[in-house]
Amino acid sequence: MSNSIRPVSYETTLHVRDHCLCLATQRAARALARRFDEALRPAGLTNGQFSLLMGLNRPQPASIGSLAALLAMDRTTLTANLKPLERRGLVVLEIDPKDRRGRRVRLTDDGLEALAGAMPIWTRTHAELDAHLAQTGAPDLARHLWAIAEPT
Repeated sequence: MSNSIRPVSYETTLHVRDHCLCLATQRAARALARRFDEALRPAGLTNGQFSLLMGLNRPQPASIGSLAALLAMDRTTLTANLKPLERRGLVVLEIDPKDRRGRRVRLTDDGLEALAGAMPIWTRTHAELDAHLAQTGAPDLARHLWAIAEPT
């Protein structure tokens, strides 16, 4: 180790571990993702697929850009995540009638059925988590996280 490098103490490492919002949020996100993945497995969906289908549950087909913004995902990643749902016939990509260079995504009848089948599972799982958060003094956590995620 060079004499010019000042090592970070282990106490500092522990402090960051115990206080870092980013680390805590990443750990919580992975734990929540696993919990919802497991819960939604009987519906044949992952939590990411459920969120994507829910983002498409709107009166008019979504543009790739608007869906990517909602999911805080780049367009390339979104397109890759849409492909398995498209192969399963849950979504369809169509040419945007207002701009033929763009694509719009809509739920198919099978996609609507998959989403409807997953909703009771999501509702039950979410209620369990809400009850736990209320006991720990962190109600409305989702609202606070959305506020942090909004661009400034």
